[in-house]
Amino acid sequence: MNRTAALKTQSLKVPGASIYYEVRGSGPVLLMIPGGPADASAFSRIAGYLDADYTVVTYDPRGLSHSRLDEPVQDGRVVEIFADDAHRLLTATAKEPGFVFGSSGGAVIGLELAARHPEQIRTLVSHEPPAPVLLPDAARERAAMEEIVQTYRTAGIGPAMQKFMVQTRIRTGPPPPPPGEPTPEMREAMAQMQRNMDFWLGHSFRAIAVYEPDFNALKAGSARIVPAVGDESRGELAHEGGLGLAKRLGTQAAVFPGAHGGFDSHAAEFAARLREVLEDQRRS
Repeated sequence: MNRTAALKTQSLKVPGASIYYEVRGSGPVLLMIPGGPADASAFSRIAGYLDADYTVVTYDPRGLSHSRLDEPVQDGRVVEIFADDAHRLLTATAKEPGFVFGSSGGAVIGLELAARHPEQIRTLVSHEPPAPVLLPDAARERAAMEEIVQTYRTAGIGPAMQKFMVQTRIRTGPPPPPPGEPTPEMREAMAQMQRNMDFWLGHSFRAIAVYEPDFNALKAGSARIVPAVGDESRGELAHEGGLGLAKRLGTQAAVFPGAHGGFDSHAAEFAARLREVLEDQRRS
């Protein structure tokens, strides 16, 4: 049942940035890592279906929305830096090993977090990680992602996103804007999304393209890792990434409702499935 839990907003000072985060509910900590240009709001719907059983922690990754940069980001170390931010959030919010859910680029960040700090994680659900190393033709996908970055730098967000949609084979785009004159709040939200897109394409996107998880550390570590895919995203690049991760870890991918953004479009059903996956660990 979706409910309205008290929402606490806080800021965590980390090296080079201040991370804005939100806390809802009670119980074991469940840290949710967004991907791409998304922020804490990506999980606002599903959080209401989880906060009766978990302390749900959502946040804006550094450089996005409310999370301020205090120094320039090191593009070549984005995955490692973002994983360290997640590590510090877990340290600040959890007194014992917690649960982690990451989707898309957030699923990749979760893998680096699990490799570096397995002692902090009971279960990581890595939902549709788009890392090329997990795909059948890694070199081709890396080249396509590099072309997207170059297109962004020379032609801007629009042309870059056209190539992104072709490469990822995502069948559903963002919802159309509501009719009528946008309100000041809507204008600010659109401006913020553009700033997030600029940061993502300008700093984070290529880091995901070249990242290679430490599979030996993932297999040897104490954290349970569950690769995950969407029931409605078959044929898409990130779905293949989830299957590729399962193959590399020698396990099966858990299937979740919806497509790449099923946690939002199918929030209630997705939350129920996520609870099932996490409860398997809590009972063991």
